[in-house]
Amino acid sequence: MKHRFDPDTGCLLIHMPREVDHHTSQKLREETDFLLRQYPVRGIVFDFQETIFMDSSGIGVILGRCRNLGLAGGEASAIHLNGQIRKIFQMSGLQKVISVEE
Repeated sequence: MKHRFDPDTGCLLIHMPREVDHHTSQKLREETDFLLRQYPVRGIVFDFQETIFMDSSGIGVILGRCRNLGLAGGEASAIHLNGQIRKIFQMSGLQKVISVEE
């Protein structure tokens, strides 16, 4: 998983993998939680530029990180959603929890 942290803004950018499924979700969850403990994160941006598939385990990863960040007063957003991922956000209600930027 590629990531970048900007210490000036407290923003953590997570580049999501090509497929966010049962096999990749556990590693994504562990790595993201590690980064949230390591950096003083005030915002997290999930970049779906290369993602072509996401299942319910991926939705769970995003919801869990949003919840943890929200409890700490931070905000989460998602960028570069293709049509398939945007539809998953709409059907699952993720767009009500995380802001989607065009």
